[in-house]
Amino acid sequence: MLVRNEIVISVYAPTLVGDETRPLAIAQGMERALPGLRLGWTTSEKEDLIPLPHRDQGIATDKGNGDFFFLCNDDEDRLVTLSGSVNPLGLAADGVSHFEVHASLPLDTASIAAAADMLAAIGEFALALWGHATPFNAGVEIAKQTSPTLAGPPCPPRGLPALKLPDKIRSPEIPHRLGWLNYWSAASARTIGFPDPACDADLLTRARRTASGGWVVQLTDAPLDLDNPAHLDALKRAYERFPEIGGRADPR
Repeated sequence: MLVRNEIVISVYAPTLVGDETRPLAIAQGMERALPGLRLGWTTSEKEDLIPLPHRDQGIATDKGNGDFFFLCNDDEDRLVTLSGSVNPLGLAADGVSHFEVHASLPLDTASIAAAADMLAAIGEFALALWGHATPFNAGVEIAKQTSPTLAGPPCPPRGLPALKLPDKIRSPEIPHRLGWLNYWSAASARTIGFPDPACDADLLTRARRTASGGWVVQLTDAPLDLDNPAHLDALKRAYERFPEIGGRADPR
């Protein structure tokens, strides 16, 4: 299996409206979370780096490009990227479009230490409902929990549960899946029933409250590695604890 040494962050939020400040706030929040980071470049269609000397003035959503933006640093050895766009597809059965943000960090000591702060910053400044940060290779396997096969329904690896597609999920506050680090807004946390002191003592040792009343919840101390039996077990236990995630609690 191809190994990619990066942490992938994805968060999902209400759609952009008018002249938004969220993209700039997200970029600045990431820079504060990872010392020395400067997201002052973008790329051309040929993937050449283009400096953005007036980034702060220009980032507030490029209306000519479908509300899409892309930023990165200029360090190919420790590449950090940030992108955001409006997705016309819904997060749930209501079909309402949403704003999604994706970032990537190198899977190294500095980024691992900053990952929870980075996810919290992106989630809070995006006004996200939920999101996650997961090493790329574990994320590929987790994505298979939703992906239909040629024969029909998903066939997840490693005994993980099958998850429903977004149009079968009753509410946009319900996370579609788990990750290594999980961002749950206050609304999402209420919807899935977190925290319950009687059930979540272990998770609460690795959880932090956000400024808006949401949570960042970490499943394992080290980045999630599904070849590690203890990590796989932690992921399975979390799915058992939160049957709402992935729409599994809804019989439809």
